[in-house]
Amino acid sequence: MKLYFAETMNSYKTCAVARYVGLDVDFRRVDLKKGEQRTPEFLAINPNGKAPALVDGDRSLWESNAIICYLAMKADSNIWPRDERQVEIVKWFNWSADHFSRFAGQLYFENIIRAEFGIGQPDPDAVKEATGYVRRYAGILNDHLADRRYLLDDQLTVADFVVATTLPYASRAGIPIDEFPAVESWHDRLMGLPAWRSPFTG
Repeated sequence: MKLYFAETMNSYKTCAVARYVGLDVDFRRVDLKKGEQRTPEFLAINPNGKAPALVDGDRSLWESNAIICYLAMKADSNIWPRDERQVEIVKWFNWSADHFSRFAGQLYFENIIRAEFGIGQPDPDAVKEATGYVRRYAGILNDHLADRRYLLDDQLTVADFVVATTLPYASRAGIPIDEFPAVESWHDRLMGLPAWRSPFTG
């Protein structure tokens, strides 16, 4: 099994899950600055030209959330429960994509990716707008986590890996996690997991 990754937020959660569930995975770094994601060989794996991507035998899989669910299922891990909690996980996946991580990811782009790839200074209007939305949705997340250890009560699931994917970059990206104590405590618990703390180096 080969997991192609770049040192970006979507690869972060994917590599973290791969390490957490303990599968025998061959981690293969894709150098975005060299354009390795646009080579014919890589486009045959992921026609979108983005990392992460997974190859397992004859199967190629892309989209980070699909990959982490596949890895959890392959490992028979309880971070992908086999009951109605799957509906709750899908809810959090969609909420993250449409709300929290959408705007936290915009801060990640403006404050980290622009500088990393030399594509200009942060757009102050975009930063202001995204910060406002992040505060709004972080408040919802904070209320939910106020009496829970993880998103699905006391059980760590793939939902936690997905919703938290921008938080390792919070300081550099200007994501105001420190204003939300329950969110900060939740992410501190994730940082206690070696797989989450060091997904790229093991």
